[in-house]
Amino acid sequence: MRTMNFGEAIEDALMQAMANDPNIIIMGEDVAGLRLNLRVRFGRNRVLNTPISEAGFVGAAVTAAMSGLRPLVEVSLVDFIGVTMDALLNHAAKVESFSGGNWKVPMVVRATCGGGYGDGGQHEQSLWGWLAHIPGLTVLVPSTPWDAGGLMIAALAHDGPVIYLEHKLLSEVWLDSLGGGSRNNVKFDVPLEGARGGVPKIWEPIPIGQGVIRRDGRDLTIVSLGVSVHRAIQAAAVLEKNGIFTEVIDLRSVAPLDKQLVIGSVSKTGRMLVVDEDYQGYGLSGELAAIVLEAGMSIKYSRVCTEDTIPFSRQLEYQTLPNVERIVESAVNLVNN
Repeated sequence: MRTMNFGEAIEDALMQAMANDPNIIIMGEDVAGLRLNLRVRFGRNRVLNTPISEAGFVGAAVTAAMSGLRPLVEVSLVDFIGVTMDALLNHAAKVESFSGGNWKVPMVVRATCGGGYGDGGQHEQSLWGWLAHIPGLTVLVPSTPWDAGGLMIAALAHDGPVIYLEHKLLSEVWLDSLGGGSRNNVKFDVPLEGARGGVPKIWEPIPIGQGVIRRDGRDLTIVSLGVSVHRAIQAAAVLEKNGIFTEVIDLRSVAPLDKQLVIGSVSKTGRMLVVDEDYQGYGLSGELAAIVLEAGMSIKYSRVCTEDTIPFSRQLEYQTLPNVERIVESAVNLVNN
């Protein structure tokens, strides 16, 4: 087994996938520099630098995918994906359905997401609930280097549009770029277990829509994804000292959701706490509650989410985003009340 950081794992998986499939291309802003190793190996015809015009190059990727290519499109921040929504909402997500399956759009939109490094509410959103709301879009959020590479392999092989989101606190390159410089006196709460870890010698796809239990427990189920999985595991260690044994589920995929994994765990513990860095209203946390209730279970439920626009102030930002203290407090209240 090898050890890699989060970004290295994605790049290594891309190297393998592009070597095996000549139809995979990369396009997006600054990819000539960001993906220099891939550009050197595969050439500028397969790693294409684009103007900073997300609507233009994501729209071009839709037609490229319909024509037989498998584009990986890089939008630097998920916050900027709003500029691309006509191409994603009205075209990529609907082509297969509208054509009765005769046309497909096998493309991946890769973007960073998440906060915790002081960049404000226009650069730190997660938005996976909003994107997963659209029928036809697959939405993946890895939390470890192993999952980052395996889910990328699966995304590139998928025959429909995939949104692939990597949390910036897990990405050494992005964190150094976006949180460094004048802010290097700020301590970022980076979970080392997610930022670096073991990876396979040869990448295999991780089945899309298949979550995983990261920690076993009997008293409470915490359901999460991305960087918040590691916050949940840290909180579970604190809770165990107080006699509360917590099961932690890493969804890995927002659309589709691993409903049976969640239902099975909650049926055992009788309590569910959703930890979601995306917005609370009309989002993933409410969808998970509906799934459990529709399965006929009566449970105790709570959630720790981002409830409002993310502030620029680091102190206020910390209070707004899910953190270990908020998770522990909610879990204790859920078990004791």
